[in-house]
Amino acid sequence: MEELSHWIDGKEVKGTSGRFSDVYNPATGEVIARVPLATPAELDAAIQSAAKAQVAWAATNPQRRARVMMKFGQLINENMDMLAELVSREHGKTLPDAKGDVQRGLEVIEVCMGAPAMLKGEFTDNGGPGIDLYSMRQPLGVVAGITPFNFPAMIPLWKMGPALASGNAMILKPSERVPSTSLALAKLAQEAGLPDGVLQVVNGDKEIVDAILDHDVIQAVGFVGSTPIAQYIYGRAASNGKRAQCFGGAKNHMIIMPDADMDKAADALIGAGFGAAGERCMAISVAVPVGDKTADALIERLVPKIEKLKVGPYTAGDDVDFGPVITKASQDRINRLIASGVDQGADLVVDGRGLKIQGYENGFFCGPSLFDRVTPEMEIYKEEIFGPVLSQVRTQSYDEALKLVMDNDYGNGTAIFTADGDTARDFASRVNVGMVGINFPIPVPLSYYSFGGWKKSAFGDLNQYGPDAFRFYTKTKTVTARWFSGIKDGVALNFKAMD
Repeated sequence: MEELSHWIDGKEVKGTSGRFSDVYNPATGEVIARVPLATPAELDAAIQSAAKAQVAWAATNPQRRARVMMKFGQLINENMDMLAELVSREHGKTLPDAKGDVQRGLEVIEVCMGAPAMLKGEFTDNGGPGIDLYSMRQPLGVVAGITPFNFPAMIPLWKMGPALASGNAMILKPSERVPSTSLALAKLAQEAGLPDGVLQVVNGDKEIVDAILDHDVIQAVGFVGSTPIAQYIYGRAASNGKRAQCFGGAKNHMIIMPDADMDKAADALIGAGFGAAGERCMAISVAVPVGDKTADALIERLVPKIEKLKVGPYTAGDDVDFGPVITKASQDRINRLIASGVDQGADLVVDGRGLKIQGYENGFFCGPSLFDRVTPEMEIYKEEIFGPVLSQVRTQSYDEALKLVMDNDYGNGTAIFTADGDTARDFASRVNVGMVGINFPIPVPLSYYSFGGWKKSAFGDLNQYGPDAFRFYTKTKTVTARWFSGIKDGVALNFKAMD
């Protein structure tokens, strides 16, 4: 069994606490590694070292920091297969899906290659008699990223890219369920030229999360996970005077209008509802057809598509549609929620419980499940299932469907499938959700925009990646200047490169 480590000051460091967390292969149920859980003293040492390294990194001009991002992006590309294998081994995603995980993180690093343009200040000449005003964006210092299990590459890259490109040092605490990808990324960042100590990877549990939130040197915290924990981290960080952007759970709805292309809508629901075993914060878990005729047509198309889905380990080939869920506890919870849906009166059209795969009988597999006639009072509607379960809630009008989305506690993502531009435009304008898809089921913005939900899906004022990330990871200083001396003597005829 492999014993993993922390990444401190540019090298692998074994833990001293004697406490470990098991890392599973979810396809087999076997423990494949164990990761050390840091002590508060170990975390403090990493933070103090990061603070020292950050001074020189912040003084490095933005163009040179961007060159590190360029090399980092190149190395991620060159090591795509290795990174995807790590994601699949610890999370259970299929290899194509794991490569997508890495790719969407890489795209944020590509935007960070242009960070100098994002870090420019403003200038006003002659704001007063002989007075100039200008502003500058400066890094915060040491920041922290606390990332979830469901995107082992993408979300750490979303956090570290803008933070490091802005001149900060980062303490990254990945999920202890999927630690290897973050450790591999840290090694690639060092190979790309990132100075030792600027990126520290510290593994831990709640004790270390609380120590991060309470540490005086940490200036900002970025988090992705469940809503209760997001709210807890946001509140504790804010009470300690830290910036915080905390992204929580979701219950994403897709409205299907009677004029929609039903085949395309069904295909979209299959991919968005069951991809990555439903373990995506942007998964569509609720289909909302308008009218019984639409609902019946949708069910008729969904059932045969669901029954053809291939569930299995990532090693079974690229034709596997999705793999296991992350833990036995997740599997048990999903099965319990499906049972509650049956007990509360929903129609279980496709039952994915009890799936066993030959040779992988102890794996954490859940087959795809489909419910019809779900109502908002049911537990399967209220809870974020985070598994391969799609619920259909029937509505009789567009306004009823829109109200259903708007009344939901979560506001991460939503979509509408329709052939009518007026309906789509009205939906995009009125719906109180942060990311909207029009005939597009998973509306994750490209990396030069920003990602973020509304309502109980997000806590904080600024979103992840894109322009918001550079605002989050910098502070603005404004200078008012007047000069009374003359012009400096001396002439320089050579053109000096900015290095």
